[in-house]
Amino acid sequence: MAGRHFSSLSLLLLLVAFSYTQATPDVPKTAEKKIEVVVEATVYCQSCDHFGTWSMIGAKPIPSAKVSVTCKSYNGHVSYYKVFETDKNGYVYAPLEGFKMQHYVLDHPLHACYVKPVWSPLESCSLLSNVNYGMNGAPLRYEKKRLHGSKYEAVIYAAGPLAFRPSECSQTHY
Repeated sequence: MAGRHFSSLSLLLLLVAFSYTQATPDVPKTAEKKIEVVVEATVYCQSCDHFGTWSMIGAKPIPSAKVSVTCKSYNGHVSYYKVFETDKNGYVYAPLEGFKMQHYVLDHPLHACYVKPVWSPLESCSLLSNVNYGMNGAPLRYEKKRLHGSKYEAVIYAAGPLAFRPSECSQTHY
């Protein structure tokens, strides 16, 4: 009987202590850290010498090229789509603002998202190349790149190089 009385008293003390810690208004709330998903890639004009391969030897970056980032949910519906433009070095840093995962594993960017070259501003280099599966969508990979701030963190996924090719390349290069 004494053991039962002690456990009831202990429970009562714990409840009082818990309610006291919950009611303290002087404890400042810490702001939640915003975590962004970012995709990066570089778009090139592939050399005719390497037409039909994935080689980027002699390739030149394409400024102002457009790439799309598409993400699909685990049930196949497009959950995110946006077109981004490369900088003067052909590089695109694409924060996926508004990207949401309904299923933590199946909707993860590594499984759900891909990047495609969409448009090249160079008339002399505007045909799609299949470097890195760019025609169907380059898959993402995680290269352990993150940006940290006091209230911000960006997890960066790479799509690898993407390419267009010149239209005047002969079919003799494989």
